[in-house]
Amino acid sequence: MNHDESATVNAHSGVHIVPRKVYFAVAAALMVLLVLTYAAAQVDLGPFNIVVALAIAFTKAILVVLFFMEARWSSRLTWVVALAGIVWLALLMGGTLDDFLTRAHILPGM
Repeated sequence: MNHDESATVNAHSGVHIVPRKVYFAVAAALMVLLVLTYAAAQVDLGPFNIVVALAIAFTKAILVVLFFMEARWSSRLTWVVALAGIVWLALLMGGTLDDFLTRAHILPGM
């Protein structure tokens, strides 16, 4: 079995073996995104600062979940649980944003 074939599931033990170069590549990508986060924080993009920061953070989170937490090679049940967590987070953020946006009409001076 050559090095590339080791990235598949081992038929005897059912264990997925990931080559080290994949982990090093993902770690390098995370370092590049870290530098990009710092660089984006130094530039005034107005209201888009938060959008850029969240996009970079989302990308880093996806890389960590897919590769370091090995969700990429997990069962469908793991994907359903991960998706449920994302949906729950969106609901919580949506409710918070809804509350925040409607308070501007109640508070004096806003």
